[in-house]
Amino acid sequence: MKAAVYSRIMVEEQREDLQTFFDELGHQKIAPVIFKDFFEVIKHVIHLPADTATFASAEDLNEEVEFIVSLGGDGTLLDTTTLVRNKDIAIMGINFGRMGFLASIGRDELRVAVKAMVQRTYIVDKRSLLHLDSSLPTFGHIPYALNDFCIHKRDVASMIKIHTYLNGEFLNTYWADGLIVATPTGSTGYSLSCNGPIVFPDSSSFIITPVAPHNLNVRPIVVPDSTIISFEIESRADQIICALDSRRQLVSKDVQLAVRREEFDVQLVRLSENNFLQTLRNKLTWGLDKRN
Repeated sequence: MKAAVYSRIMVEEQREDLQTFFDELGHQKIAPVIFKDFFEVIKHVIHLPADTATFASAEDLNEEVEFIVSLGGDGTLLDTTTLVRNKDIAIMGINFGRMGFLASIGRDELRVAVKAMVQRTYIVDKRSLLHLDSSLPTFGHIPYALNDFCIHKRDVASMIKIHTYLNGEFLNTYWADGLIVATPTGSTGYSLSCNGPIVFPDSSSFIITPVAPHNLNVRPIVVPDSTIISFEIESRADQIICALDSRRQLVSKDVQLAVRREEFDVQLVRLSENNFLQTLRNKLTWGLDKRN
């Protein structure tokens, strides 16, 4: 069995846990294929097999790789989805970061997680993606996002006007700093911080959430993910910011944009003991207010 391993950086406090992880891979006869930049960071401080393979891009991951393990926080896992693309590779997120909504497996569960890969004692959740179509070249060969797509004003520019349409029918003009279209997975991300609702991962929907709207009666709205959401933008600045998850680009304000559901999903691995409700309670500390 082969498992790809992706991470951005290593800090000294993670060294012992990383060694435990790679030792357990070896014990379970799982051959690691490590992201090349990360391999260069850890090769002198972590004991690895002499024949450890590396990969540098999505094209290097073939059908022999069954899993890709993301070592980091949710941002690291979002990066990992750009490497998997439409391949039949499941993503296991081990939380070396802070929040861990997506990377829900704790560092204290490293050995259990590796054993679960071999024993098949895990659950795979299919998560929908959104796809961006644009009248101008944007985001290259990775025009999709697991969490959200955002339109935002540039720097200290004035608020922008975002004319929004659902399947070609006018919905609203948002006078705001920006607008978020989130997947159910992304409902606990940027959208939530802008007062968007929490949506169950399998709800087949998009959440449209304004960022700092000028009109206070404008509220988030949930629409089916069979909807094509399109936009036209007015701005005093020549450019706006477009973002897919953590990737951002400056785009001309004259661009025409549309969001739809991507044709493929990604597969997120979770241990059988974990589920979405437990994650909500743990990460949002629900039930810990002793006044009630």
